[in-house]
Amino acid sequence: MLAGGVIGVTLGLIAHLAMAGDARVDAIVKYVTGPIGQVFLRLLFMLVVPLIVSALSIGIAGLRDVHKLGRVGVRTLVYTIFVSAIAVALGVLLVNVLRPGEGIPEASRQALLERARQGSAALTSQVSAPKVGMELLISMIPDNPIKAAASGDMLAVMVFALFLGIGLTLTKTEAARRFEDVLQGVYDVSMTLIDLVIQLAPFAVAALLFNMISQLGFDALVLLGRYVGVVVLALAIHQFVVYGLLVRVLGGMSPRVFFRGIDEAMLTAFSTASSNATLPTALRVAEERLKLPPHVSRFVLTIGSTANQNGTALFEGVTVLFLAQFYGVHLALLDQLTVVGVCILGGIGTAGVPAGSLPVIAVILGLVGIPPEGIGMILGVDRFLDMCRTTLNVSGDLAAAVVISRGER
Repeated sequence: MLAGGVIGVTLGLIAHLAMAGDARVDAIVKYVTGPIGQVFLRLLFMLVVPLIVSALSIGIAGLRDVHKLGRVGVRTLVYTIFVSAIAVALGVLLVNVLRPGEGIPEASRQALLERARQGSAALTSQVSAPKVGMELLISMIPDNPIKAAASGDMLAVMVFALFLGIGLTLTKTEAARRFEDVLQGVYDVSMTLIDLVIQLAPFAVAALLFNMISQLGFDALVLLGRYVGVVVLALAIHQFVVYGLLVRVLGGMSPRVFFRGIDEAMLTAFSTASSNATLPTALRVAEERLKLPPHVSRFVLTIGSTANQNGTALFEGVTVLFLAQFYGVHLALLDQLTVVGVCILGGIGTAGVPAGSLPVIAVILGLVGIPPEGIGMILGVDRFLDMCRTTLNVSGDLAAAVVISRGER
């Protein structure tokens, strides 16, 4: 993916500097790089509904152990929602203050906006305009979940998946467990297909970045640099300030001891960019180095590898607001609160694998009226940011284990 990004940026700069306004560049974008990017985005959108429904419902259903572990499960759920809300709010605050999506020449912005509108027209044709107020609250409850999925109302689909997970949690029959196995199968198949799609990402990254750089030149590189800076700053503040305070105040552990104890898990998370792949290391670190009670750490870390992804939720919120600023889409306070809420749900429903947040971001973009093609802008830097946010996800799981373990020894 890095190689694809370098190739796309290099060829885009050459085209911008040497062939600006040339009809041949437009022809390449129209008949070669444009279709490649569109095929990739369509494949991504094709898998959104089965992935979101299966992942979110299974993530909620996994909390059936709340009834077995009593207050441990309840505290884990409350903690997850609370800290995810802090993470998204922090990201949204920094984007609103630093405004990374603004500052490029208006002519360049309008040119890319028009190209994105044309390219994403097919993808957004079924996405309804954003709703506000009481209309939004009512529309969140789908009268027909299949109709909601077909019309692109992904917030209603996520609410349906949430209720489906709650129903699976409360239903203690053998048939319910078999249905949960079916959903697990849908999730596994969706992840296999997404893995195949992500293997096409280097070509899509090269094509999408060529489209952008050939139009904007160095302005686009400055824009991406500001975006990466805001994401990394937000992740760093949440990692060392928020987690440090939570571990000290709620967990009764020194932040220095905590971060020294989890350094191996952080390194594994950064190198693999996968919460699921880091789970064995995190379990060992929690029991051997942090000396946490096994029955608590195993429950919290296993659930957290899928459901407690603060870094992913933060990243999704920053990305959506960054693209809204770039495309000139004004998001009122209620719209931003909607983004925060969906990102919290996304933290539960996002797969704990590399690039697992891309489908959720595509959903949110369509929900608030931002051209979904905007996701192509961030693909070239997503791998590095994925490694950073996965490190935060795993650190957050271990911080949660420390907090929940207090008083449970």
